[in-house]
Amino acid sequence: MPIELASREFVPKPWGSTNTGRWCNFDQKGERIGEVWFGLVDAAAPQPTLLLKLLFTQAPLSIQVHPGDAFAQSVGLANGKTEAWYVLAAEYESRVALGLKRRISAEDLRSSVIDGTIAELVDWRSTEAGEAILVPAGTIHAIGAGLTIAEVQQRSDTTYRLFDHGRQRELHIEKALAVADAGPPSRHSLPILLTQARTMLVKSPYFVLERLTLPKSSDWWLNTGCESWLLVIAGKVRVGSVEAGVGEAIYIDEDHAKIEAGPDGVNGLLAYARPEPIANLLERPHRAFERRASAIADYRAASASPVRSTVTPS
Repeated sequence: MPIELASREFVPKPWGSTNTGRWCNFDQKGERIGEVWFGLVDAAAPQPTLLLKLLFTQAPLSIQVHPGDAFAQSVGLANGKTEAWYVLAAEYESRVALGLKRRISAEDLRSSVIDGTIAELVDWRSTEAGEAILVPAGTIHAIGAGLTIAEVQQRSDTTYRLFDHGRQRELHIEKALAVADAGPPSRHSLPILLTQARTMLVKSPYFVLERLTLPKSSDWWLNTGCESWLLVIAGKVRVGSVEAGVGEAIYIDEDHAKIEAGPDGVNGLLAYARPEPIANLLERPHRAFERRASAIADYRAASASPVRSTVTPS
């Protein structure tokens, strides 16, 4: 189905939270929910290339790393895992870790994993609601306690753990060493205001993540032409005939889709499978009509032009 309200799969985790708050209105019965995976209603349908999640952390996650495409495919996986985070809520002094404080050798990295001192080498820093962070494959990283995060990623569940806070889960030292960049993170990009309604948060070779801010009761056309996911973080929205509120996501795989903001407007995260922002991604209806009418006129004019012969008379 080209446009549908995404299904939700609730995934318990040892670091998960017993309170998912306004993001997931259901009875957890005291269970620690760590992740909510958004997917297609038809589980037998071909899987999209991107995976959208919500993360709830009551304790820190493992220190970990994900493989890139080349290594993943060398061990029989479809692709690697580059991901991006958007912090929806953060408790006081909540932290994330991205990269190491300094570059170290592979042997020093191995030793730090074996003796646990990797926890002192990762570059922890405070974070707050509204921050977006790109985590390229190969980056050593971790997410601390007290956070609610929206994550978009390449569709993969491959994680190599280097440290797990004594939870006795398996570590993956050799594979982690094979894929990890044992140094500081790459330079962090700042959000870019594309229009009054669009802010580009991050971009990667696999996806772009934007924040959409649409005024109350406004109508728009969304022109992606590729797989897209819209997560509502404030207000309500209708895409085509599908409605969604806070904590719900809509899957879109149409060239053009009509978007209607609710009576209080809507803030949403839009992830789409392109390496660069789409120029005319979001248009008001009259602008979209004018652009398409102009394109049709240009096509008709070109079709009516006489074709010059390239045959030389004998």
